[in-house]
Amino acid sequence: MKAVMKTAPKQGFEFAELPVPKPGPKEILVKVKATSICGTDVHITEWDEWAQNRIKPPLLYGHEFAGEVVEKGGNAEGVEVGDFVSAETHVYCGHCFQCQTGNAHICENVKILGVDINGCFAEYAAIPASNAWKNSKKINPKHASAQEPLGNAVHTVSYCNVRDANVAIFGMGPIGLCAVQVCKAYGARKVIAVNPGEYRRKLAEKNGADLVLNPKEDDVVKEIMDATDGRGSDVLIEMSGSPQGITQGFESLRPGGEVGFLGIPPKPFEFDWSKNVVFKGCTIHGVNGRKIWDTWYRSRSLLESGKVDLGKIVTHELRLSDFAEGIELMKKGECGKIVMTP
Repeated sequence: MKAVMKTAPKQGFEFAELPVPKPGPKEILVKVKATSICGTDVHITEWDEWAQNRIKPPLLYGHEFAGEVVEKGGNAEGVEVGDFVSAETHVYCGHCFQCQTGNAHICENVKILGVDINGCFAEYAAIPASNAWKNSKKINPKHASAQEPLGNAVHTVSYCNVRDANVAIFGMGPIGLCAVQVCKAYGARKVIAVNPGEYRRKLAEKNGADLVLNPKEDDVVKEIMDATDGRGSDVLIEMSGSPQGITQGFESLRPGGEVGFLGIPPKPFEFDWSKNVVFKGCTIHGVNGRKIWDTWYRSRSLLESGKVDLGKIVTHELRLSDFAEGIELMKKGECGKIVMTP
């Protein structure tokens, strides 16, 4: 089968011909119908500092996908051949303290598909049966592959009380775009989107943002204060990982506000903790992955109700052989979610 590989510790990737994996006793083999590119895949391709410290080549990468179960191991339970599935990408151990107290999404021994173990940028993928999410066969495979990032947005927003709230979302990558729709679905009064790139600012409008700001040109803090009667946002959803964006987000948050924090800064940076957190009395929720399986059920409800439409997030449909084109679009920020078919 054709696969996208990181074969050596350097920038770039390679296409490789690999044997179709044989599922282990508790695994399933999935024929990939659609797989989508995440920012993590850009980091791996570019071989930045994070990738250098985390990735151990050779690695078949990619972690977002949907497909049909074509084979199962002898002890694989809960999934049958012919099922249409997506994957929870955090492979949890099931026996550590976090797993046994309902927090498998922050498992102490977690391994992530396409990061720590082989992933899905291929024609077939083998995953633990316990990580398979059974989809309705009515859902478009190209949308089903994007449920993992949707889950990041749902998880982040669910920590905060966004109903009747003024919400500021920093970072309009695919997860941030999903968050715009999720906030609207959960009854936010006003959603303010902040992003430097024009392409994704336009997508934010398409996805329902009430006010869209450009941090390169707008006085973001002043604009948010003006749009909220001088009070500031009730909720900050941080998806950018940008030190400037994080600082502006906290400075424009009202005293006593809430923060859902998913963005990952590239490195430590200086931040006025006393002014922006302690004296402001805000509540910060750090977010990692998706709650297993609570977040997936919440996401399914939003999709089935029509309150969230992943068709507004998916902007490009490519072949796996066009992977390089997808990476370039991601680097330029001139896309929403890019979905590929093998």
